[in-house]
Amino acid sequence: MEYGLIGSKLGHSYSKIIHEMLCGYRYDLCPLPTEEEARAFLTRRQFKAINVTIPYKQLVMEYCTYIDPRAKAIGAVNTVVNKNGLLYGYNTDHLGFAHLCDAHGVDFAGRTVLILGTGGTHNTTSAVARDKGAARVLTVSRTPDAAKGQLSYEEAVASGAQIVINTTPAGMYPNVGVCSLDVAKMPGLEAVLDVVYNPDKTELILRAEEAGVPVAVGGLEMLVAQAVYAAEYFLSRKFDDAAGEIGRITAALRRDMLNVALIGMPSSGKSTVGRALAERLGKKFIDLDEEIVKADGRSIPDIFAAEGEDGFRAKESAQTARFAKEGRQLLSCGGGIIKRGENLRALHQNGVLLFLDRPLDALTVGGGRPLSSSTEALKKMEAERRPLYLAAADAVIPNSGTVEDAVTAAMEALDEIFSH
Repeated sequence: MEYGLIGSKLGHSYSKIIHEMLCGYRYDLCPLPTEEEARAFLTRRQFKAINVTIPYKQLVMEYCTYIDPRAKAIGAVNTVVNKNGLLYGYNTDHLGFAHLCDAHGVDFAGRTVLILGTGGTHNTTSAVARDKGAARVLTVSRTPDAAKGQLSYEEAVASGAQIVINTTPAGMYPNVGVCSLDVAKMPGLEAVLDVVYNPDKTELILRAEEAGVPVAVGGLEMLVAQAVYAAEYFLSRKFDDAAGEIGRITAALRRDMLNVALIGMPSSGKSTVGRALAERLGKKFIDLDEEIVKADGRSIPDIFAAEGEDGFRAKESAQTARFAKEGRQLLSCGGGIIKRGENLRALHQNGVLLFLDRPLDALTVGGGRPLSSSTEALKKMEAERRPLYLAAADAVIPNSGTVEDAVTAAMEALDEIFSH
């Protein structure tokens, strides 16, 4: 192996994609489940350069002849370069997190910073906060040690912090939707940063957005940034525009990894346009109504007849939660999906929402759709739902022409969304 990543579990790592997209060299994922295997790998030293992730960022330091002062101060190495058999250790997580903060205009000067978690990434983010002039850095733990001044999550709410940083795995795939801190009860928050990058927006970030926190951002850009800075060590050269490379690869990754969800009225063309758009994007097409029928074994009219709209909506929410946490999909959503906030939250955690807007007179009456059985019912439904579609959508896609016209408009909208 020339370049790669070691750690105990690497199943969902994006590092291979990032490094190969950035530099073109082969980058291998090398899972080492036990400490014994990790030590044997490091003793052999059969690599040019590697990244190191949990749980070996401390262990690898024992094998390094030279450790960068910043990595030494943090107590963790995530990048190792083999120079003629001698190992040199660095910490690019620090550089990556600092880039994330700078890119989003987070000002630490004189601020109180709340860091959730006590693991290795706590030390990294704490070092960045202190380097950038934080007045106080407070630590929050599920099992706080009062002797160390740690706070419980209940105490953290009243801490008066302006910046919150999550370094725990709370809300990380596949256990999405988990959040231990009630940011809605913390007035004066200026930024919420989460080092978790899968899903794109954790429950913490979604709640921060809902609370109107000016900066609420997940960890994907940090992940890309630390990889770019690691590649500079790997190749012993600086990129001409490291920030530009970070932005380019982050945008490309999000475009590739995230879902695209089509919302809109029944018969607005979500399935037809969705299949064509999925093909253009290289994403798997999922029709959530079809998945409800598949899981339940009854048609949608039969579900409505037996359990009413509430029964159907519960099944719809279950399938939305199931698929929305995955990635690389085109989700065609039922017309009423916007009636439950939990559905929109699930779709937004890992996706972009496009409102497929078809003129009312082009919509189909009936067609096996229980809630649009007459022209009047359809008109009333459209009047009620249109504001919800507009509020939920990241972009509006007109669908009054051909399927190709709608697909082209959707591609242009996605270009605009992912270029920011």
